[in-house]
Amino acid sequence: MRFWQFSLLLFSVLTFSQPKAEKLDSVGSYLQMAAFDTRINNYIAALDHTQKAINYAEANGEVENQAKSYTVLGDVYFQIERYEDAFDGYSHASKLYSTLPPSSSQALVYYKKGLCYMQKKQYPQAEASFNTAKEIHNSISYHDAIELLELQKGILYKTNGKVEQAALIFTSILAKTEKEDVYNIRAEALYELGTIELEKKRSNLAINYLERATKFNKINYNQDLQVKIYLALSIAHENIGKNAQAFTDLKKHLELRNNIALINNERLGQAEYNKFKENEKLKKIEQMHLENEQQKKANRFSKVISILAIALISILSLLSLSLYKNNIIRNHSNQLLKDKNNELQVAKDKAEKASQARTEFLSTVSHELRTPLNAINGLTHLLLTEKPKKGQLKYLSSLKFSGNYLLTFINEILEINRIDSGTVVPEKIGFNLRTLLENIHNSMSELAIENNNIFVVVIEPEIPENLLGDPIKLSQIFINLINNALKFTSNGNVSVFAKLESSEEGKVGINFKVVDTGIGIAEEKQSAIFDSFAQGSIEINRKYGGTGLGLNIVKKLIKMMGGKIFLESEIGRGSTFSFSINFDQGCEITTISEYLYEDSIFVDKKILLVEDNKINQMITEKMLKNKHMLCDTIDNGEEAIQAVRENSYDLVLMDIHLPGINGTIATQIIREFDSHTSIIALTAISLNENREMLLSYGMNDVITKPFDPENFYKIIAQHL
Repeated sequence: MRFWQFSLLLFSVLTFSQPKAEKLDSVGSYLQMAAFDTRINNYIAALDHTQKAINYAEANGEVENQAKSYTVLGDVYFQIERYEDAFDGYSHASKLYSTLPPSSSQALVYYKKGLCYMQKKQYPQAEASFNTAKEIHNSISYHDAIELLELQKGILYKTNGKVEQAALIFTSILAKTEKEDVYNIRAEALYELGTIELEKKRSNLAINYLERATKFNKINYNQDLQVKIYLALSIAHENIGKNAQAFTDLKKHLELRNNIALINNERLGQAEYNKFKENEKLKKIEQMHLENEQQKKANRFSKVISILAIALISILSLLSLSLYKNNIIRNHSNQLLKDKNNELQVAKDKAEKASQARTEFLSTVSHELRTPLNAINGLTHLLLTEKPKKGQLKYLSSLKFSGNYLLTFINEILEINRIDSGTVVPEKIGFNLRTLLENIHNSMSELAIENNNIFVVVIEPEIPENLLGDPIKLSQIFINLINNALKFTSNGNVSVFAKLESSEEGKVGINFKVVDTGIGIAEEKQSAIFDSFAQGSIEINRKYGGTGLGLNIVKKLIKMMGGKIFLESEIGRGSTFSFSINFDQGCEITTISEYLYEDSIFVDKKILLVEDNKINQMITEKMLKNKHMLCDTIDNGEEAIQAVRENSYDLVLMDIHLPGINGTIATQIIREFDSHTSIIALTAISLNENREMLLSYGMNDVITKPFDPENFYKIIAQHL
């Protein structure tokens, strides 16, 4: 049985049935006979009995039974693959149901219309029909068929290329669907996920999904689904070099497909179908003859009206002709404007697509580099804590420096992409400007001493201490500018000035300057110094290092905060970077002390680590055990859910990108039965992820890969 047909049958069972015996001459008895005829492949008799049910219902004015009969008529046509005729039957039924109160039977009809649209490849109409069916079910608080509707929506998304949205729907079905009567839905969802992974060249994961689909399909056996599973398994096994197994799967596929073909040959033949349709046409012709006689009577009366209408139309035609000439001129002008607008829109779309492709590429690269970098930095940290030899210490320190440099580079690329994508918005929170600049001064004093520089911060006393703005982004700006100034200056001076420019009605404008006496920037290089990867020269890059991204980030952040940066520089005399930003005045800020912890808080705490990367598993386990914590390790979301359900943990460390059910969905499911166990996300945050989004899934905190060991322990301690 085809999956569409199985879905039809399942939905019909869920929505309406005839629980008691019907009298011989009734709609129910005719429909029961039609159902029996269908089961024995006697489709001519099924169509005949269904038509008798329609005629009986029409003769007795039974609107609901007419609708049911037209639905069954559509079902018979659907099973013999006459989809246009099936659609006509369902359309008649939906019109009749629209005159009645909402019901599951009405939802059924819209669902079946959606299946017809799918067969005709009219996907937007199919989605609209499925949505209407779901809305009707929700309005009557009937939810037994929601999983089937969601499955069809997922198949629709997949067909239209919305693979990620489809995968989320299929995964959600696996997480929620446990009822025995919908095992076939679970099997179909597993098959669709398997084909998605097959398209992504992840053959091993595809085989896992497909084998599970086979297991569930055995419960309510669906031949058409199984023949598709065997073919997909054959392709997947061939991809990983298991040719013998691929051949076996292909053989099963062909055998089962031939069996299905034999069954299909037993269905209504073309000649029989044509004969039946011809009889139906004769009946319609007789009905049309009667209607024509009635129409002739009406036409006699309408002739008088037609004469009057012709006169009126003639008058209107003369007016329309005049308007037509004017419209031709206007339409010509409008068309010229429309063509120009279209050309501009095409150019705009191309530019936006190119920019989006670049952003997504850089974000993906940055994100994917974080996982191996976490392994490098983590192993380096572990080796440094195990008292290495003096000769090894030098190499490990160099490795740590290189890892930190690469992490800075990746973070800067990701930050630029986040800014360009529009996902970064300036905050408006209270902060103390003097405290912020003093903290930056203290943190960067060591670099000033290394280069024998005098480093000072000068803040005008007229500037209010407490302001409203974005202190984090302001810190990013100053750290980048001051770091550059100290790096390119030796035996000189680096000064930071803050000057009040304006003050009125609770708002202040402040001008900032970062001045150095360093090597300076050549005039021909100044216009490009704020571009990505721009540096003064190859020699400067080799001598001083750096990514060439810092000033680009500074420019974008200042622009985001409503300002503009200016540069004045001279070779051998130094550089001055200046910018102005407006702030609202704020209230006094209460200082919050930094969180401190004792190592004793970790002892004998039971931690569940959910991580699929073997190296990261080993590193994280070692870091936990170094603090005397107990650790269980699992590499997928499904087993993580079961582990939390069956055991008691003090904390769960949940990786986001897991095979099968990912970390966010796993967390959502856990929160349905466990609201107290702390769950911390482990993630190499990408362009499309942020802390707020992850917390919305029920997570308590976020640790970003590659993680700083001290920050790693501090966050864990806060949630124990």
